[in-house]
Amino acid sequence: MAPYQIRQYQERDHKQVVDLFSRGMMEHIPATFRYVLLLPKTLLLLFAVPLTIVLVSGSWLLAVMCIFFLLLLLRLLAGKPFKEYVALCLQTDMADITKSYLNAHGSFWVAESGGQVVGTVGALPVKDPPLGRKQMQLFHLSTSSQHRGQGIAKALVRTVLQFARDQGYSDVVLETSIIQQSAIALYEAMGFQRTGKYLESGIVKWLLEFSIIRFMYSFPSTQEHAL
Repeated sequence: MAPYQIRQYQERDHKQVVDLFSRGMMEHIPATFRYVLLLPKTLLLLFAVPLTIVLVSGSWLLAVMCIFFLLLLLRLLAGKPFKEYVALCLQTDMADITKSYLNAHGSFWVAESGGQVVGTVGALPVKDPPLGRKQMQLFHLSTSSQHRGQGIAKALVRTVLQFARDQGYSDVVLETSIIQQSAIALYEAMGFQRTGKYLESGIVKWLLEFSIIRFMYSFPSTQEHAL
């Protein structure tokens, strides 16, 4: 028997869901920092600015201090997209999950283990889908760091796929950042196809090259699809 169960969200889950969501987003900051450090323009910046300081002032100490402050600045910038996203969600859909999902022709599920919420996922109809398509969008897939490797994320995605298929949707779509490599691998392994990629607006996100990848899972129209 699985050490967890997936059920629909209840109001008593709100604090645990918000805490899990917020912690999950913050976990991506170190990976973002590493990603930014390997960007060509970052490497150029970390080389050119200290070198210029040495050539102008002749001070290696000043150059080392410059590198330190540049790294500190990049670390702070790496956390900005996720902190902004969490703040936005806590003021919008995550403020009232029942209203935003369950009462809006969508749904929200939690994975529960030992009386604790260890996973979440939500789904909402896409307001303006492509002509001839009926699409459901997946939101906020997250699992507790202590409960990963148990198939919880895959089970939550399957729950969304089953819900969408039962409701007669043609596709399930989602978006995730290029930083979230484990999520990308999961979606691709489950049959989602990349449909596009875009760079988020804002100077910081442009500097970080913080791109978003779109995925879609399409249900066969002429045959039963076993999930």
